[in-house]
Amino acid sequence: MSKTSVITTRLDAETLASVDRIAAAQGRSRAWFAAEAIRRTVEAEAEFEAFVQAGIDSADRGELTGQDQVFEDLKTRRQQRGVA
Repeated sequence: MSKTSVITTRLDAETLASVDRIAAAQGRSRAWFAAEAIRRTVEAEAEFEAFVQAGIDSADRGELTGQDQVFEDLKTRRQQRGVA
């Protein structure tokens, strides 16, 4: 098992109640839910950063992509991730 660290955050009562409700429905702890939400967000942000860097690298090589193609690629990636 990898080493873990503790972080603390403040949530409004409504958000915390939602976290507790969803975690309980999944048979998970509040801590697991928070860690999973952070992991997913970090993964999505890292994927976006890599996508942007790939575009920068492509442009540096003179391989430019039109705006319509960029938006189509973004739409496809969102669909693959199950995001509307």
